[in-house]
Amino acid sequence: MQNPAGGTPETISTATATTTLPVAPAALRPQPYMRLHWTDSVTGAVGYLVVHTLRAGLATGGTRMRAGCTLPEVEDLARGMANKTATFDLPIGGAKGGIDFDPKDPRALGVLERFCEAMRPWIDAHWVTAEDLGVPQHLIDEVFAKLGLGQSYHAAIRRAADPAATLARVRAGLNAAVDGGFLLGDVIGGYGVAHACLAAAVSWGRSPADTTVAIQGIGTMGGAAAHYLHEAGMRVTTIADAAGTLHCADGLDVPALLALRDGYGEIDRSRLPAGVEQLPRAAVLATEVDILVPAAISYAITPDNSFDVRAKVVVEAANAATTPEAEAMLAARGIPVLPDFVANAGAVAWAWWLLLGLVDDNPENSFDRLRTIMHSKVALLLAAWADQGVTPRDTGHRWADEPGAGVGAVVIP
Repeated sequence: MQNPAGGTPETISTATATTTLPVAPAALRPQPYMRLHWTDSVTGAVGYLVVHTLRAGLATGGTRMRAGCTLPEVEDLARGMANKTATFDLPIGGAKGGIDFDPKDPRALGVLERFCEAMRPWIDAHWVTAEDLGVPQHLIDEVFAKLGLGQSYHAAIRRAADPAATLARVRAGLNAAVDGGFLLGDVIGGYGVAHACLAAAVSWGRSPADTTVAIQGIGTMGGAAAHYLHEAGMRVTTIADAAGTLHCADGLDVPALLALRDGYGEIDRSRLPAGVEQLPRAAVLATEVDILVPAAISYAITPDNSFDVRAKVVVEAANAATTPEAEAMLAARGIPVLPDFVANAGAVAWAWWLLLGLVDDNPENSFDRLRTIMHSKVALLLAAWADQGVTPRDTGHRWADEPGAGVGAVVIP
């Protein structure tokens, strides 16, 4: 898939170097530590592993699968993971895996298995991976179990003083039950996104009940964000999935809609609650709301559709949801973007807190820690925007670039 902004990511970065976004020209940007290219001998599917930074011999980042996935896309995502780990002071580097294949294809599981087998030297010793777009956690754990590696955090678990105890702690944390019939590992990322939204409302002096939100994508991340925003009293007026946009100005019945999702995060239109208006899929971006949460695909907001956005702030739940050019255009209109490497970093931060023994299988411990840190970071991002006109991404990059950010020994109990 070509980048929606036109050209390669490198030409986009060069074009925006003189805008409010301080993006360096391609020649000056740090290059990935390593790129691997793989072709499936059975289906012809192509896959990539990009390690942007390697610290203490480790890098972390999920594995995605979608038709049209490209190497530049995976490079962008690996760079974002490096920013996440540094911004949240995690002592590991950033990486990403990507496979150009339709996850709904019945051959997809076999493709994922062969990709992981090909990447085994890295996933055995260096690359800690997890779910991402098109690859749910239970599926990648199934593949790792078949490979005899136990769980997708294997490269970190094998370094623990007591690997068996660490594996048990990780599994207990991932599978801890939370209210609503969910598992902690499935909702913690969306919980972090929800509190990025709530922190934005706090920065305006608005109560949740007086704040509206639209969410593009209702899968694992978007669905959990919708659940916790609804639970907090925020009015979720608009939700979009692959079939279109659902809207109710008075607020959608989020629990009812989540119960109608299939395995791909799509809502059954034949059983919609009364009063729900059905709109075209793109309508979600133009909804009159306070907060827009793109939680579906990368590059969802482009120069072509950025002027449709009516929200006061964009909170990136999807990785690389906004192209650099579109973000500059939004900033010029006074609309800040809370970048993915802060807003949706709760999942990776929590996974490493769990590995390091900083949280356990008590959900409240995890929620308390993530909520406190997320509110603090978002408050600082928006204060710099309000007081100095510094974009949240610029502030976040400064945190990530601070000497010592994310550096340290990996000591796993």
